[in-house]
Amino acid sequence: MSDSPALLATSRSRRLKAATHGTHDRLDQRIMRGDPFASLDNYRRFLRVQYRFHRDLAVLYSLPVLQALLPDLVERQRLRELEQDLFDLDEPLPADEGSALTDDIDPATALGWLYVVEGSNLGAAILFKLATRIGLDAAHGARHLAGHPDGRARHWRRFTDALDGNALDAEQEERLVAGATQAFQRVHGYVEQAFTD
Repeated sequence: MSDSPALLATSRSRRLKAATHGTHDRLDQRIMRGDPFASLDNYRRFLRVQYRFHRDLAVLYSLPVLQALLPDLVERQRLRELEQDLFDLDEPLPADEGSALTDDIDPATALGWLYVVEGSNLGAAILFKLATRIGLDAAHGARHLAGHPDGRARHWRRFTDALDGNALDAEQEERLVAGATQAFQRVHGYVEQAFTD
């Protein structure tokens, strides 16, 4: 199925959003069915999901090819904040079952994964407010959900500007979409494990 001329005329980040909308929406619905902010116990489950996903991504932040594409990449990593959030709630780090990603990942695929994690940071504004209702904040238990000092929207725009501004051919665009889809599906699997007793 070919893309419509209108869709092709939009930015890469908007095309990526459209291409992954269904997968993203299913994930959001599944997370909210788990009611992660109903109690601290449910929130701990959510934290384990978040930590496992961010641990998968950890390898990407040290890759020079990605740092060249996204100059502020290193500062975007939130794994340390997640570790501290787990510590705050007396929750051990989930066992390391091996990362989904390796340092020889194709850059376009890696950008798809980064799109998902950066989008989650933008969307975390609502989640952060929900976390405050169960006594958590940017200094205790919900560090990884806190917004960037420059503001979530500005931080997101810097990412999408870089994503849109890097040259990708049609095959790389396909790998970008595939990477984002894989990332959403990976998180979905973690949610199923965490919220299914």
